[in-house]
Amino acid sequence: MDPDPPRVSLLAKRAEAVQRLRGLEASFTDIVEAAQDSNLDDEHDPEGTTVAVSRAQVSSLAAETRLQLVAIDAALVRVQTGTYGVCSQCGAMIAPARLEALPATTKCISCAQLVNRARD
Repeated sequence: MDPDPPRVSLLAKRAEAVQRLRGLEASFTDIVEAAQDSNLDDEHDPEGTTVAVSRAQVSSLAAETRLQLVAIDAALVRVQTGTYGVCSQCGAMIAPARLEALPATTKCISCAQLVNRARD
């Protein structure tokens, strides 16, 4: 597999994730600041979500995005070392369509299905 197209794709995904993380961090800060400047008792407001729920949602999305960045960075290392596109479990080549859909994946579809079945 030619490493340049995967590298370009991964760098684009990384840039998107970094931008998303910045936005989420800004949203978290806005939520915290809005709560500090407010007298509202939103914990007992039946009209909508609480500040705590909003903070938790944004925190969860940010944590997920950080994990995506770790996976993308690891994939970039694999591109550099020439192991990108090789299943970490069985050593077979990962299908190009799978890599296109999940550029940071480390497993071929067969091994990924085995892992998912084992979880169930």
